[in-house]
Amino acid sequence: MSRPHGIPLPSAHRSSDSNETESAFGDDKQGQPRPREGVRQLTGAERVRTLVESNASVSLTLPGAPDSQEQAEFGTGVPAARTVTPDGDVILLVSGESAAARAAAHAQDDDLTAVIEITDVAPVSVPHRIRGRAWLAGWLTPVRGDDRAACAALLAERHPVGELLGLSESLDLPYSGRPAWMLLRLEVGEISVDDLWGAERVDPEDLAEAAPDPLVGHETELLQHLASAHGDLVGDLSGLLGARAADGMTAVPLALDRLGLRVRFTGGGSSFDARFDFPQPVADVCGLRHAMRRLFSAAGG
Repeated sequence: MSRPHGIPLPSAHRSSDSNETESAFGDDKQGQPRPREGVRQLTGAERVRTLVESNASVSLTLPGAPDSQEQAEFGTGVPAARTVTPDGDVILLVSGESAAARAAAHAQDDDLTAVIEITDVAPVSVPHRIRGRAWLAGWLTPVRGDDRAACAALLAERHPVGELLGLSESLDLPYSGRPAWMLLRLEVGEISVDDLWGAERVDPEDLAEAAPDPLVGHETELLQHLASAHGDLVGDLSGLLGARAADGMTAVPLALDRLGLRVRFTGGGSSFDARFDFPQPVADVCGLRHAMRRLFSAAGG
């Protein structure tokens, strides 16, 4: 199917609430934390895939809305769940009464451009809580026929949609009349991410090949547990900062992935981030426990 060029994708930018943060890695012109060369990190595609598979806030807009009033209606679309297919398409579960569902159903074979915006907010209380944003733009269509059962099964692997939504209908059955919930497919054409690691464009083909971080389903709980129950150990990590350490600084765990822990240190009217890499990437929570013990042991020694 031929596709139009120039999908409306926001330029990568940072929220102003993050621009005052200093960095242990080095800063860009706006003061945004950016890693120095050689720091291990997830690829842009892995970071976007992780955000899509996470519980971060997401909105769905249809830039082709003909007027501002209709655009405002489309802008209220909030998918209840989403996942990524092996081909790199994004599957969205939306209310059958939503403007996005109605527009996709009525579009037939016409190209309906859409943009997903994901906003990642730290699950702990820290200055400048927005950790990043990602935008995925492409073409929206309803999931139909045999694909519906396969996409419903894929979505159920990531989200307990039946229990969560109290669905009265099975997502893997054909639609009858107006459904309570509709599965939509976003064929991704452009991707942009701007987060704690930097701003970049991501090739949609790379999204299909990338895997979400294995800790994505546990990060919120783990960070909150570290902050509430092990704040003293997190604070001890300042001993690994050398000349960067200062008395009276507070330390809050900000982000966690298979490669390491990021901590935000605040005090004296300023703040900065420090990244503590694990010796080896961790594959699961069990491996994370061992890596964290080694990290805290090094800080306490």
